[in-house]
Amino acid sequence: MQSVADTPLCRDGKSIVIAMDHGLERGPSVFRSIPERADPATVFELATHDAVTGLGVQKGLAETYYPSYTEDVNLVAKLNGKTNMVMGDRYAPQNWTVEYAAELGADALGYTIYFGSNREADMMAEFRDVQESARDVDLPVVLWSYPRGQGVNDHDAPDTVAYAARAALELGADLAKIKHPGTLADVEWAVDVAGRMPVLMSGGATVSDEAFLRDVQTFVEAGGRGVTVGRNIWQREDATRILDALEGIVYEGASVEDVLR
Repeated sequence: MQSVADTPLCRDGKSIVIAMDHGLERGPSVFRSIPERADPATVFELATHDAVTGLGVQKGLAETYYPSYTEDVNLVAKLNGKTNMVMGDRYAPQNWTVEYAAELGADALGYTIYFGSNREADMMAEFRDVQESARDVDLPVVLWSYPRGQGVNDHDAPDTVAYAARAALELGADLAKIKHPGTLADVEWAVDVAGRMPVLMSGGATVSDEAFLRDVQTFVEAGGRGVTVGRNIWQREDATRILDALEGIVYEGASVEDVLR
């Protein structure tokens, strides 16, 4: 496996990945505030922005929309996912194979494990097969490393986030998407325990431009390598403006004040 820094998923060792699996994971209500974004083509268009190094989508969107964007968008094939309708502890089943994602032209693979769920062992076993198959087709794997479930009291707690980062490293992920654990020192600890594996900040629910960008700035200053963000990009009316700001902070080391000026 080549270094992830040498793949299309990175630019100067950093990444800005747009996530667009929310229609499955959370349902159409996520588009009510900006209904035009229910059309996946609008988010594929956003992913053509120079700052964006990947777009994470499920199989149906990859099959239907990606063929029109193969020259302009790096596809992160999100291989597993769940709906928001089931009860009980979290489990995200695999919905397509590494081989099929590679046939569609994926540049990277995405996978979620809910650590602390009663189904953790199942997801870890399934991830094992994905990770090893990814090596056969030379594709990097981004792990959505989420502590969720009956075994987790506070999924944003610094020690819990650091645990998620370390677990991703030890399971063989090439990058990990983790929550922002709070302070700069908390992010530094998560980065430290992740070793040579880069970590990306999970965007979470939409907040103000300034609040979101300050979290990104802290994360990058502490050694994080970028972001994997959905709602904090495509739920905004002017998503291009926030992508311009992210480009300055992630790749150029600009301050929040600079990019919002």
